[in-house]
Amino acid sequence: MTADHSPRPRPDAAPLTRDAFRRLHPISEPRPLPVPPERVWTDTEWDRIRRGYHAWSMDEKWNVFAEGHTLFLHRSTTGRGMYEATFAPVPEGGLRIASALVEGDPKRYRSMGDAYDRLMLELVVSAIVLGEPATELRAQLKELSRPGAAAAFEHSALGLRSKT
Repeated sequence: MTADHSPRPRPDAAPLTRDAFRRLHPISEPRPLPVPPERVWTDTEWDRIRRGYHAWSMDEKWNVFAEGHTLFLHRSTTGRGMYEATFAPVPEGGLRIASALVEGDPKRYRSMGDAYDRLMLELVVSAIVLGEPATELRAQLKELSRPGAAAAFEHSALGLRSKT
């Protein structure tokens, strides 16, 4: 059960929709992310990504859902949109993020720069939605934190992922 007592979707369940979440607020000041992540997700991974992710508890920081080929990533506690990523097929197979937006309002989100936003977007999709260890991405995130504060920084930015 999630914090709002709705059932968590199974990997074979229908995709989550906007209606699955109590409160959602769109990105108030969309800012294009100049260089989105380069990773190519397989068709199987995209099928899982498009099903979305619903946070179980306050320790989980992200709610994610797709509409068409656009993925919406919202903070679970506030419902505020932080990222939007539009996926497109690549000739070799799979999908890549063709364009992305990030919240540009400094009152809603204090960006640490484009490299950080690019990393966080990929990390939420990889570690939270897909449940991958994302060891290399997590190491990059730790490099951005203050010495001795890496674990707290990772938790506040990324949160935990419960087992599905």
